[in-house]
Amino acid sequence: MTDSTSKRFSDPEIAGVYRAIHERRDMRHFTDAPVAAELMARLIDAAHHAPSVGFMQPWRFVRVTDRGLRLALHDIVETERCATAAALNERSDEFMRLKVQGILDCAEVLVVGLMENREHHVFGRRTLPEMDLASVACAIQNMWLAARAEGIGLGWVSLFDVAAVQRLLHMPADAKPVAILCIGHVQHFYDEPMLQAEGWAQRVPAAHCVEENRWPEALSDRDNR
Repeated sequence: MTDSTSKRFSDPEIAGVYRAIHERRDMRHFTDAPVAAELMARLIDAAHHAPSVGFMQPWRFVRVTDRGLRLALHDIVETERCATAAALNERSDEFMRLKVQGILDCAEVLVVGLMENREHHVFGRRTLPEMDLASVACAIQNMWLAARAEGIGLGWVSLFDVAAVQRLLHMPADAKPVAILCIGHVQHFYDEPMLQAEGWAQRVPAAHCVEENRWPEALSDRDNR
């Protein structure tokens, strides 16, 4: 029998992993301090070592250094922010008071997208084609945790028109942007998720998301018991 303890990280290393998980935040407030090139390289390398279905590695990154492109991305996000507010009806004003992006404030902007020609990858995607997106999400989470461990803030912006970003960055028609990442130094990390602190939503207890041998009961059903 293999001794699993020989493969175990040390207690401080384990504590560091869990600390990064629990203290990771979707950041919206940044300083103007630059992020060192070697640190950015480490973050991208962390993303590139994420798991991917069929080892397809579908992630692609566009580092946006041109100020004009940043302004254009900001405008695309603002347009969608207003459209989202209109769709939220009675929560529209509450939503518009939230800070949803830091594109003009952060040191680095990365657009993360799904690569072109994904239809050629069938392994693990024949019945679940969206696993390419799941793989990209794993890459972003890797980068997020590495950034938190390095003391760097990262915010994931998903409020944008896909076709507009495709055109702006000259992406192939079958490639798809899925995230605008704002990366940079911060004065401090939020004590709790910003949307929780702002009263937008609360974290669901983990026990409500787990059930044995059957699908967990819907939260609305739990509330009505």
